[in-house]
Amino acid sequence: MDLLNTLLDKGLRRELPTRDEALAVLATSDDELLDVVAAAGKVRRQWFGRRVKLNYLVNLKSGLCPEDCSYCSQRLGSKAEILKYTWLKPDQASEAAAAGLAGGAKRVCLVASGRGPTDRDVDRVSDTIKAIKDQNEGVEVCACLGLLSDGQAERLRDAGADAYNHNLNTSEGTYGDITTTHTYADRVDTVQKAHAAGLSACSGLIAGMGESDEDLVDVVYALRALDPDSVPVNFLIPFEGTPLAKEWNLTPQRCLRILAMVRFVCPDVEVRIAGGREVHLRTMQPLALHLANSIFLGDYLTSEGQAGKADLDMIADAGFEVEGTGEVTLPEHRATAHAGCGSHADADAGAGCGSHGGGGCGPCGSTAQEAAPEEPVQEAARGSEARTDLVSVRRRGAGTDLAPNA
Repeated sequence: MDLLNTLLDKGLRRELPTRDEALAVLATSDDELLDVVAAAGKVRRQWFGRRVKLNYLVNLKSGLCPEDCSYCSQRLGSKAEILKYTWLKPDQASEAAAAGLAGGAKRVCLVASGRGPTDRDVDRVSDTIKAIKDQNEGVEVCACLGLLSDGQAERLRDAGADAYNHNLNTSEGTYGDITTTHTYADRVDTVQKAHAAGLSACSGLIAGMGESDEDLVDVVYALRALDPDSVPVNFLIPFEGTPLAKEWNLTPQRCLRILAMVRFVCPDVEVRIAGGREVHLRTMQPLALHLANSIFLGDYLTSEGQAGKADLDMIADAGFEVEGTGEVTLPEHRATAHAGCGSHADADAGAGCGSHGGGGCGPCGSTAQEAAPEEPVQEAARGSEARTDLVSVRRRGAGTDLAPNA
């Protein structure tokens, strides 16, 4: 296909595709799917080889959130029967993190529900970061605490945090349809605060909430403009008891197209398959490793993932290898940059979407356009059957007396 040859060439040059080209990826047929994966896979291997980075989630505080994000099982008014508990103590969080690190993870993601942290919460998380790093030399720590106030990103950085996660989730045009208690601009502001503080900010999206192809392209291009080091791609888990419980819009093929589009738009960044891969990719998960170079090991915040050993077996069986603690995730041109695209001077390379507030600089954010292909015929996304049997609420690990899955 001329489209895939063009996208492959651009990906190897780190050149931004046109919007029409990105939309055309989402509109490809099932007959073309393996060709799409093969082309995007060459881009992935150019920048990341066959390495897979493992990340591990620790839910520091579960449920009890005042925000009304429709996709979230921890939201205000959620009827989802998830674990609810207040802040883990630093030693409890460190113990939970140790299980993931023993399983091969090189980054620990510390997450707490809520609109945003108080200064006391930042102190708590700072103590937790210290406890984890004291026990595990070389570990990367990413915090995800909601909207940041002035100065809080700097305090987390000084405490030893390497990265900060705050997802854009969906396009600016439809953001108000899923959340009313804060705005899209609030989220962008937090990503910018993290980047300005020298943290490697992590920001991604959620697919499967009823959005259009245009919405998906909009949010990925917005992330590209924020110059990410990594983009987590979540696939909606339709929890019973949330407003989006009936949204089963994804097929494994649709998920692969979305991951391929993200890889073409963000060729040299860490693309992470995040929540929902077991529910929606199912037996196609190994194929997705040809597109993404990062996954979460084991369980998620409020849902259970496949067994940690199964994750490791899947990586090995697909011909990939787990990225070692001493290996740098990002390509050299991003990891060592002190200015321009991918710049996080003196910050550890990791997950991020630090904003430069514009269209980038040089090839990484190039807006040079080739002649656009003919307008693609949009293919309606085929809905998937509701696989509620695959949605398993987490009942082990952090906040319980049971061993974690790692």
